[in-house]
Amino acid sequence: MAASRRAAAGALKQNPHQLRDSGERNLESAIGRALRAVRQQQGMTVVELSGRTGISIGMLSKIENGITSPSLTTLQTLSHALSVPITTFFKSYEERREVQHLKAGQHVEVERRGTRAHYQYHLLGHIGANNSGVVVEPYLIVLTGGDDDVFPTFQHDGIELLYMLEGKVEYRHGDQTFLLEPGDSLIFDADERHGPGELISLPVRYLSIICYPQA
Repeated sequence: MAASRRAAAGALKQNPHQLRDSGERNLESAIGRALRAVRQQQGMTVVELSGRTGISIGMLSKIENGITSPSLTTLQTLSHALSVPITTFFKSYEERREVQHLKAGQHVEVERRGTRAHYQYHLLGHIGANNSGVVVEPYLIVLTGGDDDVFPTFQHDGIELLYMLEGKVEYRHGDQTFLLEPGDSLIFDADERHGPGELISLPVRYLSIICYPQA
């Protein structure tokens, strides 16, 4: 078990405690990242862009890596060659990184398929379009139970994480069933059929965090 946990940790690609280099947030680096992103989105190589613009491969490499500050004339040439507004190169520098803070009791009860008298969704926050390319929907789900409750089966895009806060429930994923108690977590591919089964101890409260690609 310990070995599998170490293997899983070793497979993670990102260090959550690593800070960006201060240089990565300066204007030159922002322009360089934007230029590279637009060029790659259009399936163009540095060599091809150099041929279109007359800017040397070496200079393009320096711009994309944030080593040099391009003139407005150079940026205008690049914008014409790539058919994008010149402001495209400044967007990531000017964009705000969103944050949302909800105090206790301020969450919004929302209607989703499965919302009913004994099954409530409380949306804990929402950030719209963002640079990460990922949408995250965090919910607090409360099941208070009823004599004849049969909960729906869900199936949707993305990855879902459940974290149990209170109660005890059998949760279905595909042909498997998992007993969830306070402190337990379950993470799964949400494209498989899933949903709560037997409510063993009420009330049941758990966090559901759904992540999927931004459209």
